[in-house]
Amino acid sequence: MKQRSNRQKPILKRLNELNPVNFLLLTAAGVINAFGVTMFLYPVKLYDSGVSGLSMLLDQQTPPALTLSVFLILLNFPIFLFGLKKQGLSFTVYSLYAIAVYSLSSFLIMNVLPIDLSFVSPLAGTDLLLCAVFGGVISGIGSGLTIRFGGAIDGLDVLSVIFAKKIGISIGTFVMVFNTLLYIVCGIVIKSWILPLYSIVTYFIGSKTVDFIVEGFDRSMCAMVVTNKADEISAALSEVFRSGGTIVKATGGYSKDEKQIIYIIVNHFQINKLKKIVTDIDTGAFISIQNVAGIVRKTD
Repeated sequence: MKQRSNRQKPILKRLNELNPVNFLLLTAAGVINAFGVTMFLYPVKLYDSGVSGLSMLLDQQTPPALTLSVFLILLNFPIFLFGLKKQGLSFTVYSLYAIAVYSLSSFLIMNVLPIDLSFVSPLAGTDLLLCAVFGGVISGIGSGLTIRFGGAIDGLDVLSVIFAKKIGISIGTFVMVFNTLLYIVCGIVIKSWILPLYSIVTYFIGSKTVDFIVEGFDRSMCAMVVTNKADEISAALSEVFRSGGTIVKATGGYSKDEKQIIYIIVNHFQINKLKKIVTDIDTGAFISIQNVAGIVRKTD
């Protein structure tokens, strides 16, 4: 009994770290995602991306008892449980909760609420472009909020993390390949390419919306400036951006000359200004600029 208690302690401790506010926001995310899919995509037979899109295809090709809500649970839950060890308990719990809300909300919209979803979108009619755009944006907001508050609403995210490196491709490539194959299968099954092609529009818009929700419009970027005049450039940057960055000593790989590197975080509106400041002081400076996925700063 004592050994069992000791094994359970870490799990209980990690469960205590779950934030109730996140569950409230994940509830909203699941409802939003369901609204976008069921009100815009499902009625006109457009397909979402990932496991959600596969669930929609299976819903169309199987008996009525096997609904979209059922497939969302049957396909997603095993994937997230399979990825539990790699992704962690909090991520898995948040994700399963968001998927459950997404599934329940989809069931309520499609089977309980007095909304006619047969063949036309209640809000966009039969206009496939409107349905693709708004379905992508709204479901993208739901997916983005889920990621922002600690989870994921589609099992494809977990599959990409687990298998992408094993087969030697990036996560982004894995997602793209999966969705490309999904839409090809959809086209073959329904014997038409119009809906799968419009679904690609949904996928593209949805992915951009997720990026916006997760990273924000004012996205941070890091600039690395290799120069011999680090002190002057840092002072000028401090005056304009109120941050001079971090100066690191370096040695040229070919010339063996002593160099200095300034590492500084800016937003994309400030990039051109940064380039001008640097080149005005040192025309021979080397500037490298990259997107930053996230910044963690501890303040007292």
